[in-house]
Amino acid sequence: MTGNQSSAGHLLRLIRSGEATTRGELQRVTGLSRSTVGHRLDRLFRAGWIREGATVPAGSPAGGRPAGLLEFDGTHAAVLAVDLETRYARAAVLDLAGTVLAEDTGPLAVEDGPEEVIGRLVRRFPPLLERARVAPGDVCGIGLSVPGPVDWESGRVVQPPILPGWDGYPIPERMRQAYREHVLGDADARGTGAGDGEGPVVLVENDANLMAYAEQRTGYPDCAAFLLVKVSTGIGAGLVVDGRMYRGIDGGAGDIGHIRLHDRPDALCMCGSYGCLAAVASGRALAGQLTAAGVPAASGTEVRDLLAAGRPDAVRLAREAGRRVGEVLVTVVTVVNPGVLMIAGDLAGAPFVTGVRELLYQRAMPRSTAHLTVVTSRLGDRAGLVGAAAMVVEHLYEPARADARLAAMGL
Repeated sequence: MTGNQSSAGHLLRLIRSGEATTRGELQRVTGLSRSTVGHRLDRLFRAGWIREGATVPAGSPAGGRPAGLLEFDGTHAAVLAVDLETRYARAAVLDLAGTVLAEDTGPLAVEDGPEEVIGRLVRRFPPLLERARVAPGDVCGIGLSVPGPVDWESGRVVQPPILPGWDGYPIPERMRQAYREHVLGDADARGTGAGDGEGPVVLVENDANLMAYAEQRTGYPDCAAFLLVKVSTGIGAGLVVDGRMYRGIDGGAGDIGHIRLHDRPDALCMCGSYGCLAAVASGRALAGQLTAAGVPAASGTEVRDLLAAGRPDAVRLAREAGRRVGEVLVTVVTVVNPGVLMIAGDLAGAPFVTGVRELLYQRAMPRSTAHLTVVTSRLGDRAGLVGAAAMVVEHLYEPARADARLAAMGL
């Protein structure tokens, strides 16, 4: 191997993936000499990114002499993750292995606009970091999950139906600036986390994408095509193919909530169109239908509470909503051919999932569903947080970027 494929960043990737976890294995996989491997590992050790763990016994497949296992040190920095919903937000501090160190959930209305929301989010960070015992300068990145389509390159939401005032807003730049001003203050931003003196990197991604990413990585790592459908205030889907989020060409992949239903031209959607799936089968839509039937509900969360209480009207409407979503998923499953279809969000209970299954298995070709498993979320409310943190870690420790960061640290 040559070039970047034998760099310190590449060795780190091999260690993190488990493909090579001893010096001998790294030599065999890369073809590098013992001294070169040692030099590059020394850079990773000095950065605090790896550590030597348990010892492989002599005579094992790892080598004839005892060898120390190399592992990524997930405690050398931390990540802030935010899962922004329409009426509230979850925020958490996680280590680089995805362990939640501190968590907070509180009301926050996205309709107040990005400037107000970002300001209030950032004010939550200092007490959260204090509870997690993490210094502000040791935060390497902030991951933000938002309920709308995101252009990955810029980190800006694009024409989001349920995020008024957010279209094209420079979220990463504004949040990084707010973190420097209100969290770092006079503290040194060049701790074990940021490394560039400018504060942590900020990455923004669609909520369904991040939930799918987290659920696939933690529960279904061998599934090559994983589809998650989130049904809460709106409806969206996240697709993970070969371990990577599939975003489409500009972040619009998975926006199934705005597929038009042929028989509901009367249903006005928040996007301004009529007949969208979200206008008929989302948590917001069911809340409106229940309210009209004399069962007050203002959001998908309140519909979830009514379902948990076993209210007959809520159960009936949730099952019918599942059938409507199932109609659309027949086409999606036929095109994508996933191994796992996961239903998540406020409506992801038995009535809704039953409705999805009924339509999906009734109308899809047997070939499309023969190896399909339909499940509900394993991570629950934490899926967005776990996905946001994992996105930041994968971004920062990707081989080329890891090498650039090591160079910036003078290593």
